[in-house]
Amino acid sequence: MAITVKNRKVGIAPRKVRQVCDLVRGEKASDALKILRFCEKKEIAIMLTKLINSGLAIANESDKYDLDNLVIGTVFADEGPTLKRIMPRAQGRAFRIRKRSSHVTVELKEA
Repeated sequence: MAITVKNRKVGIAPRKVRQVCDLVRGEKASDALKILRFCEKKEIAIMLTKLINSGLAIANESDKYDLDNLVIGTVFADEGPTLKRIMPRAQGRAFRIRKRSSHVTVELKEA
């Protein structure tokens, strides 16, 4: 049985989130938190840290899991809703700007 934690409509493009997700996939939860602590993409790292800590809190409450043996099973970022904005350009033109968001899912399982 695994613990699934989700964060929806994160205001970061999924392509950027996937780069950080690849760093922690398959790691122990404690090691993943250490990796995220020194990651250069701070905003994404903080969001993933909160998700992992939330999963650890759920595991601590249920008393079914050993916190030392929890491993990050799957981590993925799906595409969320895209906000469409207009950027004015030269000679009366308008360019479309797509502000992408993502749905992030972290699954903790026992090793």
